[in-house]
Amino acid sequence: MPYTVDFDTVSTAGLESSPVAAALAGLRANEARYFKNKYGHVFTVEPAKDAQPIIDRVSRILEDERRIVIASPPLEATAFQVEDLHFDYVFYENGLSINVLYSIDELGKRAVGFKLSDGMDVPTELAAFKFARQKSKLAGTIRGSYFVIKGDYPVG
Repeated sequence: MPYTVDFDTVSTAGLESSPVAAALAGLRANEARYFKNKYGHVFTVEPAKDAQPIIDRVSRILEDERRIVIASPPLEATAFQVEDLHFDYVFYENGLSINVLYSIDELGKRAVGFKLSDGMDVPTELAAFKFARQKSKLAGTIRGSYFVIKGDYPVG
């Protein structure tokens, strides 16, 4: 069942199995607030078991672009389009959030972003990346990194 993320009242619903559930919930709420404020989009996620095509797309891009395979199980995912940008999000049990920004315009931005919940270690499979820190009232300290997508991964 889809879950609408409330950034006013942060909930760990759907994330309870994570050792950093509260921080991951804050990270998820931080993303929801960003999309609501910037695009008017209501951020809704669904359990991983109901979102396998999204998870498969993100996994394929990671594998094809950088030979990255995420070891942690996915908990939730979502996919949506705002303006000419398609986004895929996957939230993992270890506290990792991965998003794929994919412009519908061939010349637009296309990138994979990684965000680490407060209190989690950098996963071994992402050790080669440098992470910048940002403070969030909802999520504490978020560490983030990204890479530009070079290949073609049409949406749909």
